[in-house]
Amino acid sequence: MVSPKKLIILDRDGVINFDSQHFIKTPEEWIPIPGSLEAITELNRAGFTVVVATNQSGIARGLFTRTTLEHIHQKIIAELALKGGKIDGFYICPHGPLEACACRKPKPGLIHQIAKTYDLNLKKNPVYCIGDSLRDLEAATAAFCIPILVGTGNGQKTRAMLSDSLQHTRFFLDLNIAIKTLLQETDHHDVH
Repeated sequence: MVSPKKLIILDRDGVINFDSQHFIKTPEEWIPIPGSLEAITELNRAGFTVVVATNQSGIARGLFTRTTLEHIHQKIIAELALKGGKIDGFYICPHGPLEACACRKPKPGLIHQIAKTYDLNLKKNPVYCIGDSLRDLEAATAAFCIPILVGTGNGQKTRAMLSDSLQHTRFFLDLNIAIKTLLQETDHHDVH
């Protein structure tokens, strides 16, 4: 696959849609955070390829199936299409927290999969990774990406417990504000 000039990686729950401590188990439970779908559409219009990297341990826990997860993602795709936006791919870790996989964030496996798909050298051309949890930021940092924290989902709680190594992580109240700011900045710089 041809490497996109501009790529951005988003976490799903707590960034694009409202999170739930009981997991998002059906398409009906998937509710977008106001402004998030518009933000993705704006990224697309600015020439960004948008992908999602998400832990979905509900599969390992038996709370929902891969087929149900695909139906949830079809709903996201459909709702985005109504606004003129799209997500290029969903990268999923289906494993539970006790499984020793390489893909469950805070490990960087999902981001490495994305880099391989798009033939990206993240050390040379880091991309933005936007999340609401410490594990999102840690995975981004481990994969040489630029971590961004949003205040939705677990974001406010995460902000209060940032470690020294992540103290300089940029923080925005939500995805919409983050994207508006980043796009204004990319108008002045060529960001990869």
